[in-house]
Amino acid sequence: MLVDSHCHLDYLERDGRDLEEVVGAARRAGIERLVTICTKVTQFETVRAIAERFEDVTCSVGIHPHEAGSEPETTTEQLVAWARHPKVVGIGETGLDYFYEHSPRGTQQKSFRAHIRAARETGLPLIVHTRDADEDTIAILREEHREGGPFPGVIHCFSSSKWLGEEAVKLGLYISISGILTFKKAEELRDAVRDVPLDRLLVETDSPYLAPVPKRGKQNEPAFVVHTAEALAALKDVSAEELAEVTTRNFRTLFAKAA
Repeated sequence: MLVDSHCHLDYLERDGRDLEEVVGAARRAGIERLVTICTKVTQFETVRAIAERFEDVTCSVGIHPHEAGSEPETTTEQLVAWARHPKVVGIGETGLDYFYEHSPRGTQQKSFRAHIRAARETGLPLIVHTRDADEDTIAILREEHREGGPFPGVIHCFSSSKWLGEEAVKLGLYISISGILTFKKAEELRDAVRDVPLDRLLVETDSPYLAPVPKRGKQNEPAFVVHTAEALAALKDVSAEELAEVTTRNFRTLFAKAA
């Protein structure tokens, strides 16, 4: 059995997909759990309602760095309050994105810190998005770790440097692998992932984006996580069964509320 630790079912529904069919296809593919991720607190009720519709779907609460400048400023206390809902199993996605910079860097950083503190207070994993911001991401994670104490978390859709992966693992975070791993031009990423310990790995789709080979060109969906898992198993030189067992165990450890 596998877990899709990061998908956006609300985006799929917005695109006209029947979620009963999407979740059903995932179940038939052997996916036992889905986490649908919140990117806007103004849409949290929609995300939460989707999780409430399906026994095997849980959700997160948070503000994507792209939205940090347009969403209402949200405090740690507000995030903690929303996270009390039984279906909420993670904080985020949050982090820093200096590639697009849809929100000012300072605003992203302030939001990131509020989410980190909510993860620490609730014990729920911090779901980190980082792109072209390796140094600042690690600097903030280290500083918050040093000054406030440890917190659980995951670098989602890992596509950063080997250095960031190593530093994140040192801080106790997990690394989640998406369909990017299967892309022809992703050799640098594959080199970085080879050195990540098995007991720190998760798999995800980030659907509807980043469909893995052999589904490239199609809209991604949770059932396709099996292809990423197969590629990751080959890269780590383990069987598909062992990879599924390890990543599912890792998920249950990190996302304990979802277990």
